[in-house]
Amino acid sequence: MSRSGTDAYDSETHLPPLVARAVAAARAQGFAKSCRPEQGRLLQALAAGAQEAIGETGTGCGVGLAWLASGARAGVRLVSVELDPERARIAAEVFADVPEVEIITGDWRRIEEHAPYDLLVLDGGGNGKRAGDRPAEPDRLLRPGGRIVVDDFTPATAWPPLLDGEVDHARLHWLEHRDLHTVELPLAKDLATLVGTRRRAASAAGTAPQGA
Repeated sequence: MSRSGTDAYDSETHLPPLVARAVAAARAQGFAKSCRPEQGRLLQALAAGAQEAIGETGTGCGVGLAWLASGARAGVRLVSVELDPERARIAAEVFADVPEVEIITGDWRRIEEHAPYDLLVLDGGGNGKRAGDRPAEPDRLLRPGGRIVVDDFTPATAWPPLLDGEVDHARLHWLEHRDLHTVELPLAKDLATLVGTRRRAASAAGTAPQGA
């Protein structure tokens, strides 16, 4: 979630109706950390490739989830987990008429209840950015070939990538993950997203994975 993500919609027009509804709910609740439009459009595009299931941690008031639902094919189910009961309630109201969407209240690990996913967005736990936040395990949560998304990075300008002058270990975790082929996508001057694809197969002898 972006710290000023909700404010980023002030100059946006022609939003998908569901996204506009979620933004309005976030504004009404004074919730500032919504998914930014640049990230939302990426989520919308990635959602179109999901065949069966999309997962998200950190629903907030549902802005990112609305982008996902706006891009998903008919019949694809979407599950999002929110720790805060009030935000979960608000998000559930936003999606009250969207039967494919389920909002779960609780710790982010509850996302495992509906795994595996074609697409999983780690926005509220499981991304390893905070102390004590154990990163999610792609081999447990993704189908082979499924994609995992971790956002709210600044674009890397050096290797290894840095955060406040120190090595950004959270970013390195995903970029170097043995089960993923991960790329960093710059979306704005101050915003980048990691998209990792679960490798389809790996040899027992430890040679390079095939069909990444």
